[in-house]
Amino acid sequence: MPHLTIEHSLDVAAGQTLCDDLYDALAAHPAVPRPESLKIRTLPCPHHRIGTEPQSFAHANLALLPGRDEPTKAALARLVLDRMAAHLPGVGSLSVDVSELSAAYTKRVLGD
Repeated sequence: MPHLTIEHSLDVAAGQTLCDDLYDALAAHPAVPRPESLKIRTLPCPHHRIGTEPQSFAHANLALLPGRDEPTKAALARLVLDRMAAHLPGVGSLSVDVSELSAAYTKRVLGD
């Protein structure tokens, strides 16, 4: 927790610099009390079709443990969108959704 997954068209350069910037921004937010738990990744989508031009996109899904209020979720979504826009200014469509991990979410980390 939290997980940030960014799906994007192949022509979008959503690389390590974007991941590092998003990590730093989210780690500094008070709604992320344990930054070491952040997991950020990008997933290129080789096949897609969107309804706007240009046909480039990046969509982020921020999955959080339950308990944050709607204003906090909105602030986190805005933070992610602003960072994406700064790194991906020519991308046709940028979007962010926030979801909650289920109560069944579990993990194992070496060293815990």
